[in-house]
Amino acid sequence: MTVTPRRTSGSTAMDDYLEQILHLIEAKGYARAVDISKNLHISQASVTNMLRRLDTEGLVIHEKYRGITLTEEGRRIASAIIERHETLTRFLRLFGIHEETIYHDVEGMEHHISRPTLNVIRAVADALEADPTLLEKIRKNSLQTRPILRSKNLPMA
Repeated sequence: MTVTPRRTSGSTAMDDYLEQILHLIEAKGYARAVDISKNLHISQASVTNMLRRLDTEGLVIHEKYRGITLTEEGRRIASAIIERHETLTRFLRLFGIHEETIYHDVEGMEHHISRPTLNVIRAVADALEADPTLLEKIRKNSLQTRPILRSKNLPMA
């Protein structure tokens, strides 16, 4: 039986921590619980509990009163999360969507989108960036008010 690498940690919260830890390491050269707490607006006690969980899962190495490092698997997952975030953000920016809306939408989508769907979104973004005429046509069409088509099996939002 072949084991395929995990696409995420399996938990939105754990993914957010891994993403934040990698951002801190890339920006400062290290990550500390106090910085994660500040950036995620979460108590230090909650951060410490999550770091223990991530350590147990083999995604970080956390030594009390020292910095936090990502294991190879933790870094791979964090990098994949950041790549998804950047791809989705780039795609939505093409349409002039407000940055705050993009941020909230991407935060919801990045943890649940499959690799095949992400690949399609990346390919469409690449094509639209290469064809400004097509992008402008789609932008104009997206600004027109249209009823949302729904499947009969889907509940109303």
